[in-house]
Amino acid sequence: MANNFPDQRTVEQVRKMYPRGTRVELIRMDDPYSLLKPGDKGTVRLVDDTATVFVDWDSGSGLGVVYGVDRIRKL
Repeated sequence: MANNFPDQRTVEQVRKMYPRGTRVELIRMDDPYSLLKPGDKGTVRLVDDTATVFVDWDSGSGLGVVYGVDRIRKL
């Protein structure tokens, strides 16, 4: 992880694990300003070049899940 960002191989692994349309559940988010809570569910919109998984949460949020910080699981 150069500059605290994952390498290209890791980004591709995350993209394969969480393709667009994958349903996920939030396990943990390290963001004191987020209204999301463990157990919230959503649908993956995209994975960017830093392996952040952007989710269209059922609650209406579009907040991304930061690689190595936050945790989600596939449903």
